Amino acid sequence: MAANQSRGVTDAAPSSLAIAAEDDDAEIRARYRPFLLSAAQHAADDWVSELELDTVTAMVERELLQPGKPRLRILVLTGSLRARSYSRLLAYEGARILHRLGCDVRVYDPAGLPLKDDTSHDHPKVQELRELSRWSDGHFWVSPEQHGIITGLFKTQIDWIPLAAGSVRPTQGRTLAVAQVSGGSQSFNAVNALRILGRWMRMFVIPNQSSVPMAYKQFTPEDDGSRMMPSSNRDRLVDCMEELVKYTIVMRPSFDLFADRYSERADKRAKLAAAATPTPAPPSSSAV
Repeated sequence: MAANQSRGVTDAAPSSLAIAAEDDDAEIRARYRPFLLSAAQHAADDWVSELELDTVTAMVERELLQPGKPRLRILVLTGSLRARSYSRLLAYEGARILHRLGCDVRVYDPAGLPLKDDTSHDHPKVQELRELSRWSDGHFWVSPEQHGIITGLFKTQIDWIPLAAGSVRPTQGRTLAVAQVSGGSQSFNAVNALRILGRWMRMFVIPNQSSVPMAYKQFTPEDDGSRMMPSSNRDRLVDCMEELVKYTIVMRPSFDLFADRYSERADKRAKLAAAATPTPAPPSSSAV
């Protein structure tokens, strides 16, 4: 356990605010929480359950775990369909931290999502993604860096999320944490691109970010759980998830305020004025 202590892990297992299985929706749990560990995996060595997260835990207990206050709702998007996808493994580790902090975490599976076009708006995978975006309070995006940029699969997911759907803005004012993995030395091209996308989606991207180099060296083998090994990269991931929860708690009560804009109020006033102005009657035939 000494090695764990050097990585910010304590001997005494702190309490968890996670949604218990008996309190969770069984369908949601099966469909959107593939990151959950079995009892045997928990007992073996779950480093997430041993993290010291006292400050943010107290914040969640004080601000959220009160009658009538919903849990934070976090949508996780990944950018790879590989069987052993390191970006997905990183996303799962982040999701476990968020889950332990009491968030309602849902991971979207992009398999089957069509490329953006003008005919597939009613496709089930498109509708599922849009509904999850409307549901969410914050996002966690993880993409591999491929040829110096995010993957096409990840960009396709963002392309399908509209800036506005009627009077609803699915991403306006939402919080966002970004992360990337790469096969070589450390790079920041993908996280920088994700930040640009987040800004265009009118989201608040948290200051911290995670970039994991040589990702194939960062996780245990599949038969050993595919868990992230102790490192400064793992510590940074914890920092990012802790920060995402803090920022979302602070900002969620003001989502409507952030969506209130002068230009849109002015446009609405102009439309109301035009609708209230009587339309001149056409000249009668006798006056022609």
